[in-house]
Amino acid sequence: MVTSSKKLTPPATIVAAFFGFLVSTVSALASAGFLLGARQELATALRASDLRMTEEQVEQATTVAQAIAIGVALVIALFYLWLSFKLKAGRNWARVVLTVVTLLQVASLFTTQGETMWGYLSCAVAVVALVLSYLPASNEYITAVKHTR
Repeated sequence: MVTSSKKLTPPATIVAAFFGFLVSTVSALASAGFLLGARQELATALRASDLRMTEEQVEQATTVAQAIAIGVALVIALFYLWLSFKLKAGRNWARVVLTVVTLLQVASLFTTQGETMWGYLSCAVAVVALVLSYLPASNEYITAVKHTR
């Protein structure tokens, strides 16, 4: 790790973890984007429910459901990206939060049905990035950053 006047350069393991979390985020967003293509399936499910909705209400509910799901996915992605940048800056708390989020992501694979290839890809990349963030070079960098503050 190279130092230049108080600013430490992240090791390759942290940089690779950072890019891994970026790829995981983009992959998760792509998966969420497929929700836009599932409009008919969502509308069909609403029609089949016991909610007794008019066709206009089904269309409105479908639009609202898609908008909420996409909005939530974007907020989560922004949070994930922010944590990734904090990890690259050497913040241990960001690594801990990314650990929890990644473990929740792994757990969701076992508890949800209909997970897409993008969801599995996103999770696999996040797990690899997480492992990289705990390798010895990463630990040394995070410790060194902590001592320079």
